[in-house]
Amino acid sequence: MVRIALGIEYDGSRFCGWQTQTAVCGVQDALQHALAVIAGHPVEVVAAGRTDAGVHATMQVVHFDTVAQRPDSAWVRGVNSFLPDSVVVLWAQPVNAGFHARFSAQTRSYRYLLLNHPVRPAIAAGRIGWFHAPLALAPMQAAAQLLVGTHDFSAFRAAECQAKSPIRTLHSLSVKQTGHRFSFDLSANAFLHHMVRNIVGALVYVGKGKYPPEWVGELLAQRDRSRAAPTFAADGLYLNAVRYAPEWGLPDTQRIDL
Repeated sequence: MVRIALGIEYDGSRFCGWQTQTAVCGVQDALQHALAVIAGHPVEVVAAGRTDAGVHATMQVVHFDTVAQRPDSAWVRGVNSFLPDSVVVLWAQPVNAGFHARFSAQTRSYRYLLLNHPVRPAIAAGRIGWFHAPLALAPMQAAAQLLVGTHDFSAFRAAECQAKSPIRTLHSLSVKQTGHRFSFDLSANAFLHHMVRNIVGALVYVGKGKYPPEWVGELLAQRDRSRAAPTFAADGLYLNAVRYAPEWGLPDTQRIDL
């Protein structure tokens, strides 16, 4: 038995999320089918993190076990020939049996892209979030820094979140603006369900002037999801990096070409 790690990119707008579904509409479904063709037996993959419907990935990391002996190229070019255009394997790497795509991950990073313009996007629809009213950068940056660190993020987790603990360590959170486009970059040990989209929603409330930056700190302390902003759209969210210890010998597991 051999364990293989893969780096995956996909357009989440074409799928009902990462996880396999009875309707066979998940990214996992498409990938497992293609891998099974090359392996010659059913394959089950484990991902670094499950993304929701509409959420994209420029770098998702998965692993699977197989008895098939194949060159690394078969797990890339061979598998890609059986995948839809909206998902692709970037690299393949045999790993020690102790490697686990989810539990061995040290940090995960997401980028949220937001178009701040009176008119909604057309060509970029489904690949960038949108907010029509003007946003102020400085207040959002000030609010973002209040979230960095180890906190109880109950105010930013979905009601259906299955995590045993709401405690997470947010290593960094930056907000940048280029013309009409804002980018939110977040890195943490792990994220709660909808945590990134709920944080973006709160920062947008601050950016449009509904609340001062200190409000975000109050949300953290109150730990009450009902007091926070609505969950922002999935369209602009990208999983773009999963970091592991060098001992695993993985290729570059960060990709931010957005």
